Amino acid sequence: MREQLTESKMHALDYWQVIRNRWGTILLTFLLVCLSAMIIISLLEKKHIGRVRLQVQHDSKGTVFGKDFMGGSGNWLETEFKIITARETMLRVVRKLGLAKKWNLGTDENTAIAKLTGMVETSEERGTDIIAIEVYSPKPDEAAELANAVADAYEDRRKETEKGRSESAINMLAMELDDQRKQVDSKRIEMIRLMKQFGIIDFSGMSGWIGAENSVSNSDQTTYIQARQHQEDFRREVSNLELQLNALLAIKDQDRLIEYAGTLNIEGMSIKETLPKFRTMQLEVGFLKDGGLGDKHPRVIAARGQVENMGKQLTQAVESFKDTIQTRIDIAKASLKALEDSTKENEAKLVGDKGRHAEYLTAKKEYEQQFLLLQQMQEHILKQKVDLEMPMMPVVRHENAVQSNEVVRPNTQLLLAVGAGIGLVLGIVLSFFLEYMDTSVKTLDDVERYLGVPVLAVIPKDVGVLHKQSGLSPDAEAYRILRTNIEFNRKSADANAITIVSGGAGEGKSTTLVNLAYICAQGGYNTLMIDGDLRRPKLHTFFDINNSVGLTNYLTTALQLEDVILQTPIDNLYFMPSGILPADAAGILNSRRMSELIQDLKNRFDLVLIDSPPILGVSDASVLASEVDLTIIVIQHRKLPRNMLMRVKQAVENVGGNVLGVVLNNVDVRSDSQYQYYTSYYTYYSPTSAESKPKSRPSREKSAASAPSQPTSAPLSGEDEEY
Repeated sequence: MREQLTESKMHALDYWQVIRNRWGTILLTFLLVCLSAMIIISLLEKKHIGRVRLQVQHDSKGTVFGKDFMGGSGNWLETEFKIITARETMLRVVRKLGLAKKWNLGTDENTAIAKLTGMVETSEERGTDIIAIEVYSPKPDEAAELANAVADAYEDRRKETEKGRSESAINMLAMELDDQRKQVDSKRIEMIRLMKQFGIIDFSGMSGWIGAENSVSNSDQTTYIQARQHQEDFRREVSNLELQLNALLAIKDQDRLIEYAGTLNIEGMSIKETLPKFRTMQLEVGFLKDGGLGDKHPRVIAARGQVENMGKQLTQAVESFKDTIQTRIDIAKASLKALEDSTKENEAKLVGDKGRHAEYLTAKKEYEQQFLLLQQMQEHILKQKVDLEMPMMPVVRHENAVQSNEVVRPNTQLLLAVGAGIGLVLGIVLSFFLEYMDTSVKTLDDVERYLGVPVLAVIPKDVGVLHKQSGLSPDAEAYRILRTNIEFNRKSADANAITIVSGGAGEGKSTTLVNLAYICAQGGYNTLMIDGDLRRPKLHTFFDINNSVGLTNYLTTALQLEDVILQTPIDNLYFMPSGILPADAAGILNSRRMSELIQDLKNRFDLVLIDSPPILGVSDASVLASEVDLTIIVIQHRKLPRNMLMRVKQAVENVGGNVLGVVLNNVDVRSDSQYQYYTSYYTYYSPTSAESKPKSRPSREKSAASAPSQPTSAPLSGEDEEY
């Protein structure tokens, strides 16, 4: 997760870096777009506005009994917008104001309508029914006049439309009322027909159909209900009697039968009166026997005889009671049968009457409902007619257009803001596109990836000639780093002849060579600079030295080294000018005398630095690269494409040269933050501190005549420097 965040942060920094590097492109694009916007705005026609505000009433007169017979649309405000800009509305304005003639169109009303339509705009105020009609014209009086005329034409069309809808609504209401009257007449005729057919006399009139129901066959209904109640009474009586009879028949024991009969409520029977006496006599017989009287005693015999007589009487009474119950059952069944037959006849008659009455009452109810609906419709239609015939204000004007000298179009501030935004976005997009298309060297990784050699130093932008600067300069640190990296990257101390090349002109190789030589001389190394650029020599200009005698003179004549090597004002630093420019520079450099010269100079000096022309332009640099020990390529940051730099390295290697590394020159460390790590000495460098001047090594030569014959083995690391 942490790696992902770091990667995202790096991407964001890369984007910001592109913007910083291309801020000039962004600014230029921004200014050009803003300037173009200002020019376009100045060329646009200035227009004034005429505005009318109308409150539009939603049409409701086309609705009858909840139905919109005019077919209204859902979004009615959008419909009104179309009506305002419709051809019919515009035609009225054109003819009313004579716009075809006024605009010098002759009789061409179609062109006038099209022009007027293009000048009119409509909008709604959110959350309201207010419509704004806006007309834009170069003339303020014309804008106001046209806006009021368009509003008048729209109002006239709305009033005409409302009038037509009112008439249509009234006609629709009349048709609805006629249909309802026909319905009422039809139901009334049907009701009268049923009254005649069934012989029904109804005095209730319009009082309601419930009264009519109560007035028909009330006595028959009462008789039928009473008969049904009598039937139930007879059924209950038969059921009770049958239960009593069955219970008596089920008991076989005489005593139990008499006891049970005594519990029954039998009118006109003596069982209840005789049964107590019978029980008393039975008790008396028991008392006599308990008193010691025997069965033959006269008193016991007499009492027993009375008990037997009374038992016979009770048995006969029970048998008579059974017969009486059976008789009562037969009578009740006969009565029930007769009553059921009579009830069935009454029921059939009553059902027929009820059916006829129900049919009549249904017809009467339908008639009364239709009649009540007719009355309601008449009241509603009367009210509708009054409403429809009243004049309606479909449009209420809240604001008329007035002449205004204020220019509303073009909206300068808005267009400038949009132009600025487009310019900024376009500039950023263009900067990223240019960055994508730019194949020049931008980073250290680009150098090492495509050239396969190390970066020896990063030289900041606008670094001047060091020996001409007064005091202590932090720019010298970049060249001290370069000197140290040269020492650690060369394979041996004998490899001290170095040429500095570049792919094209203006990449700063001569300045790099002079500053490097100055730093090396400060470190106590006998350093010789040779201006090997025989096409456009430049090194002599850094020291204000005449270059009329130099390298070419030595190679083509019998001059001695002391005649062509000059002492500079700087200790340990010597210079060999280019000399007179020859016609065949490559031929002079590619000579045996040149090779011998380099070998001789390597033995006399600690470091020999040779300036060369651009290697891709001429062949001189290739010749020099083949003669020296090491070659340093100077690359200007963000200048040459990568493929050209690869050709530079290939050109050196093709002649047997050895590329030591690359100096990345003219880097804007303020915008390219990735290089700040390599130039951090700017932060720590104290310009007020005094630099300890390094001890000068024993001078090998103060002139060509005293130049040593053997090289010193002193390193170039500058161990005696303080920084």
